[in-house]
Amino acid sequence: MTRGVLIVLEGIDGSGKTTLSKNLAAAIAATGREVVLTREPTDGPYGRQIRAIAAQGRDGVTAEEELALFMADRKEHVAQVVLPALERGAVVVQDRSYFSTVAYQGERGLDRAELLAMGEQVAPRPDVLLVVDLPAEDAVARIHAARDHGQDDFEQVDALARIRQVFLGFAGAQVVDARGTPAETLALALALVRPALGE
Repeated sequence: MTRGVLIVLEGIDGSGKTTLSKNLAAAIAATGREVVLTREPTDGPYGRQIRAIAAQGRDGVTAEEELALFMADRKEHVAQVVLPALERGAVVVQDRSYFSTVAYQGERGLDRAELLAMGEQVAPRPDVLLVVDLPAEDAVARIHAARDHGQDDFEQVDALARIRQVFLGFAGAQVVDARGTPAETLALALALVRPALGE
């Protein structure tokens, strides 16, 4: 059996990654391939802690403490979900991976080169890295329109603008312009992933 295909979607908050991940997984599944749609942080115990911190604010949590949660969540996720799916030949569509840790925890002051090396030690490199790209101002407008509650610490235009540039700078990143409709964004993403799927 041939190894599966790992497709990772990255980008700033509000860019439409989660919507595109779901649409992309559905489109690939419609061709008859087994697809595993997953995300980081996960819904496991570490992932729930990370989400709670993001919702409550990071004042009481150091960057190192938050990083430790991300690493523990990722190790569990890779071992229990990602690698087994790839080994049986499935297509894994993953909403965020270690690239987000590099971008966001780097914004908290941690060394991004070290974060990247740590991520690559734990998680497999994606076969396709899609950066779902949207200007920071547009992303914040979408966040405001979609949510009733307040912003995450990182969901400020200046921070997201810096983080966006980090995502765009990753080696091998393929950029998906997310300014269009969900259908238009899906079409752009499918064109980029088809070669990796052997289509």
